[in-house]
Amino acid sequence: MSAPQYTPCEDKSATFTGWASTGTATLKPWSYHPRPLGPKDVEIEITHGGCCGSDIHTITSGWGELTLGPVITGHEIIGKIAAAGPESGHQVGDVVGAGGLIDSCGHCIECERHQEQLCAQKTFVFNDTFKDGRGGLSYGGFADRIRANGDFVYKVPSNISPAEAAPLFCAGLTTYAPLRDHGAGPDKTLGVIGIGGLGHMAIQWAAAMKCKEVVAISTSDRKRDEAFKLGATKFINSKNPEEFKAALMSMDIVVCTSIDKNADWGELLSLVANGGKFIMLAMPESLMVIPPAALLFRQVSIVGSLIGGRNTTAEMLDFASKHNVRPWIEKMPMSDANAAIKHMMEGGPRYRVVMETEAGAKM
Repeated sequence: MSAPQYTPCEDKSATFTGWASTGTATLKPWSYHPRPLGPKDVEIEITHGGCCGSDIHTITSGWGELTLGPVITGHEIIGKIAAAGPESGHQVGDVVGAGGLIDSCGHCIECERHQEQLCAQKTFVFNDTFKDGRGGLSYGGFADRIRANGDFVYKVPSNISPAEAAPLFCAGLTTYAPLRDHGAGPDKTLGVIGIGGLGHMAIQWAAAMKCKEVVAISTSDRKRDEAFKLGATKFINSKNPEEFKAALMSMDIVVCTSIDKNADWGELLSLVANGGKFIMLAMPESLMVIPPAALLFRQVSIVGSLIGGRNTTAEMLDFASKHNVRPWIEKMPMSDANAAIKHMMEGGPRYRVVMETEAGAKM
């Protein structure tokens, strides 16, 4: 695969350092010069960064070869504003967060619909190029600092701790947006496949939205008790034939947050009620094999959802603040980034690893 073309854009007076990958799960310290601070940009001194499955897929090249050189991942970013352009809308010292999206064109039909994540000229926070005419590459939050368009940076509500706020910017947003968009509420039975970083947030959102039933679905009983503590009203061990059979065609919405590589898609779709929706949030590295009859004869829909736009992000933070929705986290020092990645790859966290920088430890 040939590398995408881009124009270098560097502020040689500034050097940021992070944990970078060149296509393996072993991260190494690596420094770069960020883009010059523009009038709408902010510079964030990073204090906390959540670890997501997307980071793992990226650094191991599971979603494709890394063609832009060393990649600093991390898209659940919390920190303090260290510098702010005059048009950024932010003040030095503000505690803010940023997620997977850090720029868009601002004027296409998708941006006008507040769906900036679908903009053809968007820039993801890492392993991407800027399309605003200035050039440059994007590097993520497993680092000491980052610069980003202030429009895509959000003040953290004062009643949410910085460490807990970090996962809201991916795990939180990725699950909040589709529940809101597809009508989760008191008249809906909602199922959540996978109780991990995304799944434990989806359960909490659904409970806070007062869904009629919130059904946690896992491949073992290990997380049964925790699922109820998160807000589930029912639990299904998908490997238990009796439990699975009792749940057939019972859910208006099923949110798939993680998936086994050998999943039987027809079997999973059988959980959805007639006319219901199966929402894909997980992105397997292998192709999905879908039996058409599972969709046609019961008018079941499969839909995808990608993070969320600026308005949805702000709304999600406000909802989390008012309804006391918080991720369950394990803090680890960012200086031990490889241990955090290993812990993630082994499936150990309950339910999100948040790495803390030296600046974060002093907060």
